[in-house]
Amino acid sequence: MHFNASYGQKGGPPQFAPHQEQWGGHPGVFEDGNPQGGYNSYQQRAPGGFDGRYARGGRGRGAGGGIYSRGGVFGHDGGYHRPMQYHGEGGSHAYHREEKPEEEIFKEHTPGINFDQYEAIKVHLSPDDIPPMETFAAMNTAPALKENVARCRYQKPTPVQKYGIPVVLSGHDLMACAQTGSGKTAAYLIPLVSSILNNTSQSPQGHGSRSSPAALVMAPTRELSIQIHEEGRKFTYRTGIRCVVVYGGADPRHQVHELSRGCGLLVATPGRLWDVFTRGYVTFSAIRFMVLDEADRMLDMGFEPQIRMIVQGQGSDMPPPGQRQTLLYSATFPTEIQQLAREFLHRHYFLQVGRVGSTTESITQDVRWVEDTDKRDHLLRLLHENQGQLILVFVEKKRDADHLERFLRNNRITCASIHGDRVQREREEALNMFKSAICQVLVATDVASRGLDIPNVGIVIQYDMPSNIDDYVHRIGRTGRAGKVGRAVSFFNEKNRNIVDDLVPLLNETHQAVLPQVMELMKRPNINNGRGGNGGGGYRGYRGGGFFGGGGYRGGGGGYRGGNNRGGYGGGYGGGYSGGYGYGGGGGYVANMGRGGRGGGFRE
Repeated sequence: MHFNASYGQKGGPPQFAPHQEQWGGHPGVFEDGNPQGGYNSYQQRAPGGFDGRYARGGRGRGAGGGIYSRGGVFGHDGGYHRPMQYHGEGGSHAYHREEKPEEEIFKEHTPGINFDQYEAIKVHLSPDDIPPMETFAAMNTAPALKENVARCRYQKPTPVQKYGIPVVLSGHDLMACAQTGSGKTAAYLIPLVSSILNNTSQSPQGHGSRSSPAALVMAPTRELSIQIHEEGRKFTYRTGIRCVVVYGGADPRHQVHELSRGCGLLVATPGRLWDVFTRGYVTFSAIRFMVLDEADRMLDMGFEPQIRMIVQGQGSDMPPPGQRQTLLYSATFPTEIQQLAREFLHRHYFLQVGRVGSTTESITQDVRWVEDTDKRDHLLRLLHENQGQLILVFVEKKRDADHLERFLRNNRITCASIHGDRVQREREEALNMFKSAICQVLVATDVASRGLDIPNVGIVIQYDMPSNIDDYVHRIGRTGRAGKVGRAVSFFNEKNRNIVDDLVPLLNETHQAVLPQVMELMKRPNINNGRGGNGGGGYRGYRGGGFFGGGGYRGGGGGYRGGNNRGGYGGGYGGGYSGGYGYGGGGGYVANMGRGGRGGGFRE
């Protein structure tokens, strides 16, 4: 794969080009890309904006802002009319005054962690020559960081922290798989901050007006990036390290201003990160630590090309493997993740906490047979029976989230909804209302099903079942977090035949009840399944050979992947490398959302 040189001059810093294309975007990420599409456009939507985002509330053509429209930051018909001016040096972590009081930064904590649940979890570390960390007090780190860990009210390390933190502190690369809600964010933030503090003499000071962070964390969604940034603020409190977050779908001016003040720890989504890099606001040359969080999710969302450009593209100044420490966290490890690990990591350790792609027995999985016509009445009964608990309801379609929210409000149930068409402000408001218990129910599509740490979710209700077992696992993982007991109720009927072959073994493995109707449905042929290929190892490591499970479920050419038109990586309906989500993408590297393929643009 050859990257298009238009993303930056080889051998030199990216060049500022405010009107490089008609809409301020870039032409095409790859040589075989759609010249009308590519990185900063998606099906040629309206001009203006930053980072290829489109959402409701965007300003009209020529209005001068266009922050929530598609296009580039310096769009021809929207966005800024001149480059942003910096207001200070771009030092990595020159001491800065805290902008928020301590009680606000540390106001959220996780009480009532059931650590007894963790004692039974199997942990595999390879090689196993680094002893685990039994207590946080045993860390050889700066007093300021230890004080921040104490302020977070952590009791003792979770398994991923217990085994992962010593590996990172010893300077090794790490590839880790842990169950959702296992504390992996702290498992990489604590050693990153510790290493920066212990090597202050080697800290970069920035290059001119560009920010020069020492650590970079990439995450797939805006919500997860914000969450990681909030955790980063806790661990960097009173250390002098500036933690900055950049993500698409929000006004870039504030983010650029924050970068201009210096940044030691940068949290970012891939699209916005590449944009601020190509605009010259940040350099990767001083990166000593790089983290890919929810790596499998980033690949599923079509971000592999952007990640590769950031890490190894011609215009990137990212240090190569061996000269940086790389940490990769993923809930599943398909072939594509293993390939990334081979290219990005250097002599890495592998940590597995629990089985790859599994869930935990601390979550009670209640699968109920509910016909579509009975779902609303069944949901109302459930909500009335569980008043006082925070309840997360998942639906498949964005319009269904809006309709269900309206239905619940009409029945005097306080609720909010969140999905991909909501602008960032609306999404943050809905999440904050739910977290603070202002509303009891949050209706969500899969935009909220991974990575989000919403404390104290009592019940997850799958109003609509997902089309694959990965999404099922990640959805129910929003409850029972950090070892606490949780409950997941799923509405199941004949339309969900495509997931039953993987659901039943998962229920049996975690000692959950299986309905006779579900077992009967399993005996029927799955006309939508078309998995294709001869597989090779089974699904994610529990159906056959190989530690990672080999090919199998996502392997082979062809197949719709359970009727979801995803293509089965390398073949399938859309034909692209990842197949996309749509229909007829055909030929593009990651024909994201199908529909025309060949570049197709990206969304965050």
